[in-house]
Amino acid sequence: MACRDFFRLAMPQMKRAIFVTATDTGVGKTLLTALLAGFLQGQGTRVAALKPICSGGRDDARQLRAALENALPLDEINPWHFRAPIAPLLAARRENRQVTLPPVLAHIRAVRQNFDLTLVEGAGGLLSPLGTGFDSRDLLLALDAIPILVAPNQLGVVNHILLTLEALPARFRRRTTVVLMARPRTNSATASNAELLHRLAVRNVCHLPWLGQTPSPLAMLRTPKVRQSLAALVHSVLPAGGGRDFGGRRGG
Repeated sequence: MACRDFFRLAMPQMKRAIFVTATDTGVGKTLLTALLAGFLQGQGTRVAALKPICSGGRDDARQLRAALENALPLDEINPWHFRAPIAPLLAARRENRQVTLPPVLAHIRAVRQNFDLTLVEGAGGLLSPLGTGFDSRDLLLALDAIPILVAPNQLGVVNHILLTLEALPARFRRRTTVVLMARPRTNSATASNAELLHRLAVRNVCHLPWLGQTPSPLAMLRTPKVRQSLAALVHSVLPAGGGRDFGGRRGG
C-alpha cells in the first residue's frame, strides 16, 4: 500500500493526539516530533505539532514551527515558555508565574479541532513536572493521547524504558510505541535492545538511524532510510483503519 493511500485510510474521522515523551531529557523528542510533523504534512495530513511548555529557551518550539513550514504561530505551538534551563515548574516559579493543567488542556483541544492529528511534545521525561500539580503523564492521560516513548539506543536503556512504561496505566502502556534513537557508535547492547524489548513483551519498537550530531529535520526527511523509519513508526502508532479502539475509548 502506498504511503498516501495508507494515510487516507488511517486518518478519516480522527482528530487524534499523539504524545511524544521520553525516558529522559535530551534524547531526541523534538527531533522526532519535527520529523513526524514534516513527514505527515508531506503525506497531505493536516498535522499540528505543539510543545505547550518549555524552559531554557524556545529553540525546540522554533524547530517544530520550521518543520510545519511556519503554518502555526510560535505562540500557538508554545504558549508557556520560561528562561531558566531547569524543570518548567521551577523555571515558572523563578518568574513568579504558574502553569496549571486546565488551560494547557484547553489550548491543545482548541488547536486540535483544526487538524487531523496533533503531535504534543512533553518536556523532560514522563514524570518530569510541567506545572503546578501535573506532569507529562497527567497531560497525556487527560488528552487520551497515543504515547510515543523516545529513548537513546544504548546500554542500560531497557531498564529506563521498562520503568517509564510501568508508570503508565495498562491501556496506555499497550498502545505505546518505543522509538530507539541511534547513537553515533554501536555495540552489542545497541544491536540487541530491540530484540530484548520484544522478549519482554514490548510489542511496538521502532528505530531512527543516526545521521549526525546536529541534523536538520528537513534535510533528514530527504534521506530514504529516515522516511522508511518514519513510515514504519506511523504504521505502528496508527495502523491502517486507524480509528480502531486501542483498548479504550476514542480520543477526547
